[in-house]
Amino acid sequence: MNRMYKVNVTIEKDEHGYFAYCPALEGCQTQGNTFEEALSNTKEAIAEEALNINKAKEYYNTLKKN
Repeated sequence: MNRMYKVNVTIEKDEHGYFAYCPALEGCQTQGNTFEEALSNTKEAIAEEALNINKAKEYYNTLKKN
């Protein structure tokens, strides 16, 4: 089942380009040379973090069954 969530993303311009992070997902940070690249990289990072969370939940559920 696919679920849609809304999360806040912060993108800040710095001396190297753009730095982006999602405060709701600890460690979900990325960067890009342009705003658009930083946003795209953030979407990928959030998707990867969601996948990791789902894998952790599946693993936890297998431990509960044993």
